[in-house]
Amino acid sequence: MRDVLDALMADWDAGRTSGLATVVRTFDSAPRPPGASMLVTADGSAVGSVSGGCVEGAVYELATAVTADGVPQLVRYGISDDEAFAVGLTCGGILDVFVQPVSRRTFEGLDAVRDDIAAGRPVGVATVIEHPDVLWLGRHVVVRTDRFESELPSERASAAIADDTLGLLATGRNATLTYGTDGERLDEGMRIFFDSYAPRPRMLVFGAIDFAAALARLGAFLGYRVTVCDARPVFATPERFPEVDEVVVSWPDRYFADQAALGLIDSRTVVCVLTHDPKFDVPLLELALRGPELAYIGAMGSRRTHDDRLARLRAAGLTDAELAHLHSPVGLDLGSRTPEETAVSIAAEIISRQWGGSGEPLTRLDGRIHHDDLVETSQPKSTTSM
Repeated sequence: MRDVLDALMADWDAGRTSGLATVVRTFDSAPRPPGASMLVTADGSAVGSVSGGCVEGAVYELATAVTADGVPQLVRYGISDDEAFAVGLTCGGILDVFVQPVSRRTFEGLDAVRDDIAAGRPVGVATVIEHPDVLWLGRHVVVRTDRFESELPSERASAAIADDTLGLLATGRNATLTYGTDGERLDEGMRIFFDSYAPRPRMLVFGAIDFAAALARLGAFLGYRVTVCDARPVFATPERFPEVDEVVVSWPDRYFADQAALGLIDSRTVVCVLTHDPKFDVPLLELALRGPELAYIGAMGSRRTHDDRLARLRAAGLTDAELAHLHSPVGLDLGSRTPEETAVSIAAEIISRQWGGSGEPLTRLDGRIHHDDLVETSQPKSTTSM
């Protein structure tokens, strides 16, 4: 919903109704992940995408119908017949899409969710996508770290959903969960989709050099909240890094320790050390490698610099298990030369680490393309829709 939120709120604020389609479950090579959304506004405009173009036409028609009759629907799209190119997924994947009308009447608290997202406060929305009682469909539980608000007619179901989704909210993950019809921990009866809006993950770039400027631009493009930190004020200036969220003048290890103490570094945080100067690198890497596991820790430098860095870290007492989390020399082997090419190499390794990719050319591989662990590899047993 995040990618269509501005258009959605324009209708909501004006008292109009939009049709919101959201991918809630995927199988095999589905082109968009759970949480991807497409909106059909009150004036008939289409915003966003659920499949990269494969089934948008069919989803548009369904969202228009749902807006008109007010009845949410859960539908499945796949490739199974001669009409696949018209209404199916030519990639061979399967996805479940939940389509619901959204207005002040159907989602009274949406403006508060918008405010949380804008302020960077963690918030998640659980939506009932399957239930034998049609009156439950499309109802929401808004989950925050310290409380929840529910539209469900059952306190038991509301509390169970809020309790089970707190962990998803903490890690910024989307998921479909199954309960009994009244929130019992059962495998059938009610399904909900939880859409998590955690603050953007952080990319901490240490070393205010030209390679950092290129990587910071790419990190912002990938959706990270980017900080550039360097102890040298002549280099660490906003003018040199206009596209980042913040530029900090501080010794890297001191800044990292302060951020960790404030709880502003988590398992989604990416750390890129580009100074290749031991007086900056080693104290910082000691902290990063000894702390809670981060999404990625990379350090730039030649192989000679890398060997010297490892020797210094081992002398500081780091174990082989701790050093195994360090990606150094940083990046994938792309033959990169320029700062921009090197930034692509580093970003490629970060993405590979995040999703479990091998870094090999796809032409050499036979397995499925997507490595997202939220994509199911087994075929669904049925293709029923509501």
